[in-house]
Amino acid sequence: MKLNKVIKLKKLRLKRISLIVILLFLSATFSFSQKIDSKKSLVKFEIDGIGWSTVEGEIRGMKGSLLFNENNLALSFFNVCIDPTTIFTDDEKRDNHLKDPDFFDTEKYKTICIKSSEIVKSNNGYRLKGKLTILNTTKPIEFDFTVTSKNGVRILKGEFEVNRFDFGLAAESYSSSLMVGKKAKVAIHCVLID
Repeated sequence: MKLNKVIKLKKLRLKRISLIVILLFLSATFSFSQKIDSKKSLVKFEIDGIGWSTVEGEIRGMKGSLLFNENNLALSFFNVCIDPTTIFTDDEKRDNHLKDPDFFDTEKYKTICIKSSEIVKSNNGYRLKGKLTILNTTKPIEFDFTVTSKNGVRILKGEFEVNRFDFGLAAESYSSSLMVGKKAKVAIHCVLID
């Protein structure tokens, strides 16, 4: 009698474990894990320049991995890098200077990366909490983003500010914020494809 009860309990536990595994699999299946369209994705930035001017630019070459499940955000992640050698401000001399050791040192540092540790719902869509790495410095970052869908294409958009001194970007040679602003406004435009 007792042996039959033990066997029945083990079978019941096995069924429960199987059900949990199936539910986790189905949850992951209904998430979308898509590739980044590097040609259409970019990061735009804006920073005060000399005097009252504003420098606007973009960095492309976005690559990485992204999983977004709006019904189960615990499964979601955002691990994306951009290529600072693609920096473009519509001024070749300035672009080349930004690639020098004074700023992004693109000979030594080939990527700028964001890696999420958590994605949660926010009043403005979603909130990414994670780490931003520029040069050899990694700092915590949080920003809100939205995800929109149109014609089978998903677009993730988010904005935040970066203090260039936090990452050693021209901290010594351009320490005066009169020459180059201290904070840059950054906008991510990440286009996802199947």
